[in-house]
Amino acid sequence: MADDVKRLKSGVIGSYAAIGDSFTEGVGDPGPEGAFVGWADRLAVLLSDRHAGGGPAPGEEQAPFRYANLAVRGRLLDQIVEEQVPRARELGPDLVTFCAGGNDILRPGCDPDDVAERYEAAVAQLTARVDTVLLCTGFDTRGVPVLRHLRGKIATYTAHVRAIADRYGCPVLDLWSLRSVQDRRAWSQDRLHLSPDGHTRVALRAAQVLGLEVPADPDQPWPAEGPRTAAEVRRDNLHWAREYLVPWIGRRLRGESSGDHVEPKRPDLLPL
Repeated sequence: MADDVKRLKSGVIGSYAAIGDSFTEGVGDPGPEGAFVGWADRLAVLLSDRHAGGGPAPGEEQAPFRYANLAVRGRLLDQIVEEQVPRARELGPDLVTFCAGGNDILRPGCDPDDVAERYEAAVAQLTARVDTVLLCTGFDTRGVPVLRHLRGKIATYTAHVRAIADRYGCPVLDLWSLRSVQDRRAWSQDRLHLSPDGHTRVALRAAQVLGLEVPADPDQPWPAEGPRTAAEVRRDNLHWAREYLVPWIGRRLRGESSGDHVEPKRPDLLPL
């Protein structure tokens, strides 16, 4: 992580745009009026607090910290590149977080090498206009039902992301090494999206990568909990399959996305 901090091109972050899919939109972390909060919004608050604490230069009035979140749930990499990357370049923030490709990897027959090639082309576009572009690796899914069989593909894609970061001098939010999110309490009931606590831990890790002091260790142990019986585990798995897995498979078969008709929640750089 220390090496990632050294890659930052600027110590001043006065504006931030987040691009990606449901992970960055904040699905699993409900907020007011049906919107989601999520790790990117939480990171923006930490960045804003740091910006305000820095104060303006002598004789200058400090501009407010500004934040945009362009992410939309269900988006594939090519959709993100087409819809969100040009907008992020247009906004020209000091920082962009770019987390994409996860929905592609979930698709049968997907080639992580091909996804990484297209991902790198987008990174080249972003780094040409933005001082700091933070990239995100995939999660280690060893303990996640249904997704554990994709662990090899996710690991391959994660290795590509780290190599791309090296080539373009980008800091990396390494989710694979964040052990705290391997606990089931870091995940929402659908087991595909982080819980509020999971999003909080990712935000804290992202802030660390960007050189911020954080109020808590994102990898601190979870409180101890009692063991669950086999019957409880079986009941939870059946509930999850009925309520989340079957509808998810149904949408895939119908060619539908949870992000159909969804617009970015914060399409402009606005003060928090």
